[in-house]
Order: sequence, then structure tokens, then C-alpha cells
Amino acid sequence: MTHRFRTAAAAPAGLFTALAVVLCGCTLGPDFASPKAPEATGYVSPDEKNLPEMGTGRGARQRLALGAKIENEWWTIFRSPALDRVMKEALADSPNIAQAQAQLAVAREQVAATAGGLLPQLDLASSVGRQQFNAAPSGVSRAAVPVTLYSIGPTVSYALDVFGGLKRQVEAKEAGVDLGEYQLAAAYLALTGNVAMQAITIASIRAEMKTVERIIADDERNVGLVKTAVEGGTSTQVDLTAAQSQLANDRTLLAPLRQRLSVAKHALAVYAGKAPSELAVPDFELADLPLPNVVPVSLPSALVRQRPDILAAEAQLHIASANIGVATANLYPSFTLTGSVTQGATNLGHFFSNNFTAYTILGNMAAPLFHGGTLKAEQRAAYASFAAAFATYRQTVIASFGQVADSLQALVHDDQDVRAQGDAVATADKALKLARLSFQEGNSTLLQVLDVERQADRANIGLVQARSRRVLDTAQLYVALGSGWWNTPPTIKPAAPAPNG
Repeated sequence: MTHRFRTAAAAPAGLFTALAVVLCGCTLGPDFASPKAPEATGYVSPDEKNLPEMGTGRGARQRLALGAKIENEWWTIFRSPALDRVMKEALADSPNIAQAQAQLAVAREQVAATAGGLLPQLDLASSVGRQQFNAAPSGVSRAAVPVTLYSIGPTVSYALDVFGGLKRQVEAKEAGVDLGEYQLAAAYLALTGNVAMQAITIASIRAEMKTVERIIADDERNVGLVKTAVEGGTSTQVDLTAAQSQLANDRTLLAPLRQRLSVAKHALAVYAGKAPSELAVPDFELADLPLPNVVPVSLPSALVRQRPDILAAEAQLHIASANIGVATANLYPSFTLTGSVTQGATNLGHFFSNNFTAYTILGNMAAPLFHGGTLKAEQRAAYASFAAAFATYRQTVIASFGQVADSLQALVHDDQDVRAQGDAVATADKALKLARLSFQEGNSTLLQVLDVERQADRANIGLVQARSRRVLDTAQLYVALGSGWWNTPPTIKPAAPAPNG
């Protein structure tokens, strides 16, 4: 029911408003601060060794540059135009990137929607109705008269955020935007890592296939030589059978490699956001993916500020902190100012007459008295959620350090393996030359030559695999370091078309 107020009647409401505004400076709950950076200065244990640092370690094929800046587009370290092209297509068409971008857009709109609650809410209300008033109970002897009532006017309400509950809700939503940005960066980093890994895998399989094809070509030449020797009476059917068996066994190596190559190509197409039939996968070559001579490695204190999964865990921690403030503010009274101006009349001809204008100004307070322990339980749950989020953050940091340590040690062992495999190939090639010379001079049998050839084949395949692992592990280290995304963050694409209907 509306009443006409005199000017003096608004004074209590004005005092109430002034008191509420004074109280508006209070924001309950903890103010969030980023966790302290770890004190660790390295990644590996004291009994493990890294690659030599830059400027040391003569003869090292790769060196570390601790604390050095990582390039924006980290995959360009391989200087491969084909990889750059596929990476560009993948970043443009990946459904995972599009999903993360849409989720970030949702988070940003939720901030705007929640922040709107801090401002006055203005609405327009109108009504039309028919009623009949019976005057008999008031002692008036008059027949009931039906009337039509018309009313229209604005209403305004303003929730005074006295204890900061709304501000904490906005803070939580803003931290949700941070979370969305870091999840987008994580999707960007995961996608670029997966594309690079598949490209390197394709190059590795192709190099291994070429090695096997060379081995098969050697086997075919051996079979031809033995056949000639059998026809000339200088060799036996036993030697021919042995050569043919070696050829048949080595041919079985190709089919599994072809299958692995198909799988890698299909996976690369999927990461690029295309069906396998839609992407022309380049013929990546291991020789066209040179290793960087210097590998930049972020310090542990910098890692926690650049790995998107760590920053996402921190954003989750921030959300949990803000929710403590929301739950705490719910324990205290809430204050709301409301007002309305109504123009009403029973006849449209008199609708704009001042005699039919009314307004209301109200100040409301609602204080929780008894809720069966719900509000306190919600506050305790908010604190527990913060503790869980902090444990998740710590675990994410620890796991990240472990991944970097694994990658660093992989590079050390890869360096050792490549050197050892290179020595094995050199030794096997020398032994094979001597075995063939001995066979030609009649001092050894073909079976002895084939045995040395098998060792040389294994050494050559092992060298290809060792080199491939080294390239893969270098790429994995860059991904483990959260490389480069903060310098060129992914941009938000236009929103997808609205659904029909």
C-alpha cells in the first residue's frame, strides 16, 4: 500500500541511508595474496647432473641457460616452416581452444552480471485492475461501486553491501576470469605441445623407416650375391636360406612402422581440428628439426608465475578465499533501500493529475537469527574448501617441478645415449667392413657376415631412435616450463553463432 509522505517524513530514511553508507567500508573475509614463491633454486636432486650451463662444458651439443627468457612461439626453435604452418592451422581451428575461449567469455560476462548487483536496480511497474468497494462496514449506506484502477511508475532498490558480501562475490567472479585465462593458456600450451610431439614422431618414424628400407636393400643385395655364389659353386643352399631368412625378417619391420606413421598423422590432423582426410600432413624429416644449441630454463621462482596450470590452481585458491568472505558476510545483517513513485487513477482523464501521485521510501534490514546452523556450516565449508584448494595448489607446483626435473634428466641421458649409439654405429660399420672383406677372401662364412650385419642394423636403428628421443624431450622440456604463452596470449575469437530457435 502506498502513502503520500510529507518532506519531513523523509528525514529518518535519510539518516538511515547515511548510517548505512558509513558502514559500507567494511568487507569481511581474508584479502587474497599469492602464495610465496618456492625457496628451491634447482629442479634435480643433488646426486643428479644437468646439462652443462651456457659457456661451460666443452663438446656438449646442448647447454642450459638458467633464468633465460623463453621465446614467444617456442616451437620455432626447430626452424621448421612445415611445423610453423601446421601449428598455425591448429591454433586457428582447434575445438579445444574454441571451448576454452567460450568459457572465458562466459566468465567475463558473469563478472559483469554480478557486479551489476552493486548498483541501484531500477524497474518500471504498471498495473490495471477492476475492484469493487463495499462502504457498508464503515456505516455508509451506499451501494457498492465498481471502479477501474490504473497505475504506473518506477521502482528502485539498492542493496547496501555493508559487510562486503557482494564485493566478495564479484572478487570470486573476477578470479574466475583469471582461471579462464589460464585454462585457455593451458589449452594453447597443450595443443602446441601435442602438435609438435606428433610432428617429431612422424619425422622419427620416417627416419626409422628409411633405415629399415636401407637394411632391406642390403639384404636383397646379399641374397643376390649368395645366389650368384651358389651358381658358381662357392656357396651352399644353407647360406642362401640364411640370407633369405634375414631378408624376410627385416621386411616384417616395415608394416608396424607404417601403422605407427598412420596413427601419428591421424592424431596430428585431430589436434589441428580437422578430419584425417582434410589435412595434408607434411613429410616431416628429422634432419629438418635441428636441436637448439642453448636451452633456456626458467628458475623455480619464475616457473610458478608462468606455468598456466599453476596459475589456474592459484586462481582456484583465490575463488575459495573470496567465498570465505561471502559466507562470513551472510552471518551479518543485510540492508536494502527501496523507493517507488506511482501515478494512479480511476479515470484515464485524471491520470496525470498531481492529486494521484504517491511515493514510498523504505529502508529494510534483515538479520539472521536462527537458521539451524546452516550459515556457520557454510562458513566452515568455505574454510575447508580453501584448505583443499591450497593443497591442490601445492601438489600442482610439486608435480610441475617433477616434470621439469624429468625433462632435464632426459636431456642428460639422451646426450649420453646419442653419443653411445654413435660409437656403436661406428664400431658396427667397421666390423661389417672387416667381416665382408674376410668373407670375400674366403676366411669366414656368410652366417658370420649376417650376424655382424644384424648388429650394425640394430645400432643404426638405435641411433635414429636416440636422436628422435632427444628432439622429443627437448620439446617436452619447453612445454613443462610453460613456455612463451604469457608473451603472446591467445586472442578471443568472435562468439559462435547463436543456436536456432
